[in-house]
Amino acid sequence: MHDGAAAQWAARQGATCDNRAMPTQFSARLAARLGTLRDHELFAPTQWRRRAALWSGGVLVGLAAIAFAHASDFAFAQFRRLLGFSIWLPLLLTPAMFALLAWLTSGKLRATRGSGIPQTIAALEVEDESFRQRLLAPGIALGKMALTVLGMLGGASIGREGPTVHVGAGIMFGIGRALGFRDPKALSRFILAGAAAGIAAAFNTPLAGVVFAVEELSGTWEDRFSGLLLTAVIFAGVVSLGILGNYSYFGTVDASLPLGRGWLAILACGMCGGLGGGAFATVIQLANGPLRHIAALRARSPVAFAAACGIAVAAIGVASGSAIYGTGYAQAQALLQGTQDAPAAFGLFKLGANILSYWAGIPGGIFSPALAVGSGMGHTLETLLGGGAGVVLLGMAAFLSGATQTPLTAAVISMELTNNQSLAIPVFATCLVARAVSTLLCRKPVYHALAQRLVEEHRQEPRAGT
Repeated sequence: MHDGAAAQWAARQGATCDNRAMPTQFSARLAARLGTLRDHELFAPTQWRRRAALWSGGVLVGLAAIAFAHASDFAFAQFRRLLGFSIWLPLLLTPAMFALLAWLTSGKLRATRGSGIPQTIAALEVEDESFRQRLLAPGIALGKMALTVLGMLGGASIGREGPTVHVGAGIMFGIGRALGFRDPKALSRFILAGAAAGIAAAFNTPLAGVVFAVEELSGTWEDRFSGLLLTAVIFAGVVSLGILGNYSYFGTVDASLPLGRGWLAILACGMCGGLGGGAFATVIQLANGPLRHIAALRARSPVAFAAACGIAVAAIGVASGSAIYGTGYAQAQALLQGTQDAPAAFGLFKLGANILSYWAGIPGGIFSPALAVGSGMGHTLETLLGGGAGVVLLGMAAFLSGATQTPLTAAVISMELTNNQSLAIPVFATCLVARAVSTLLCRKPVYHALAQRLVEEHRQEPRAGT
C-alpha cells in the first residue's frame, strides 16, 4: 500500500514537471518561428531598406520627370513666342545657345552631353564607384535637366525622354547609396530601376519602361530585376497619374489596316524605317570614313562647331516653316490624328535638324525627335499607299526601331503612346523588319556604341600611382 502511494505521488510530480515545461517549450517554438519569419525576405531589414529606396526613388523620379516636362514645355513655348516676332530670330538665338551649351559642357558637366542613355548603359557596365559618380552624381542630374531646358529655349531639335532616363538612374543611384547600399551589383539594380521609372514617367508608358530597361539597358531578365523594376515603375506611374491624370502621349489613335494593304505597308515602312533609322544611328556616331573628319573638327573647336550646327538648324527651320524645332511632338500628333497635313519633306527636314543638334554635343535626347521623323516618313508613305493613320503609326514605330535597334521597345512604346492595340501584330512585324534592315547599315545599336566609347575613355585614363 505504501509502495502504491509512493508511485502515485511520483507520477503526479512528473506530470506537474511536464505541465511546467510546456510553456517553456511553447515559448521556444514561438521564438524559433518568429526568428524564421524575421529572416524571411519579406521581413528582413535589408529588404525593407531596399523597398524604402525604391518607393521614395520612384516618387522622386516621377516628380522630377513631371517638373522636367513642364519646364521643357515652358521653355519651348517661349521660343515659339519669339518665332511670332520673326522666323529669322533663330539665326541669332539658336547658334548662340548651342555655343553656350557646348562651352558649359566642356568641363565638369561633360557627362550631361547627349541623350543620357549611353551614360546609363556605361554606368551599368562599369562597376567602378568613381566612374558611376562622374556619370550619375546629383549635380549631373540637375545639370542635365537645366541644360536640356536651355536647349529647348534655343530651338534645338532634341527630346527630354533620354535625359529623363539619365536623371532617373542618377536619382535612384543616389538614394541607394544614401541608404547604405554599397555593393556594385545592388547599385546596378537601382540604376536599372531608376532608368525604367524615368522612361515610364516621361511618356506615361509603364510597360514600355520595363521593356526598355530589359531590352536596351540590361539585356537580361531575372526575377529579382522584375520586382525592382515593377516597384519603381509603379510608384513613378502613380505620381504621374496623380498629377497629370491618365492620358496617352499622342492621344487615342483609332486606326486599322486591311490585311492585304497592311502587309504591303509593313514591308514598306519596315524597310524605309530600317534604312533611315540605321543611317541616322550611323551618322550621329561620327565614327566611320569622312564622318571622322567632322568628329576631329568638333574636338578641335567644340564651341565654334556647335555654333555652326546651330546656324544650320536655324536655316532648316526657316526652310521648313519653323516645323523642325523642339521635340516634334505637335507635328507627330497632328499627323497621327489626321488633323494637319505636312510637306513631303518634313521627315527629311526633321532628320537633318536631329543630326545637327546631336553633332553639336549639347544635352538632349533622340527619342521624341525620332518619333517625329518616323511620323513624317509614315505620312509620306501613306500618300503613296493609302491606309491613313495606321501607316503613319507604322512609320513612327519603324524609324524608332531602326534608330535604336530595339524592336520590342519601339513596338510597345508606339502602341502605348497612341492607345492603340488593334495594330499590335503589324506594329511588331514592322519593327522586326526595321531592326533587321538597320543592322545592314549600323552593326551595333547606337546607344551601346556610344556607351562603349565612354567605357573605353574611362579605361584609358591614367590611374593613381601609375
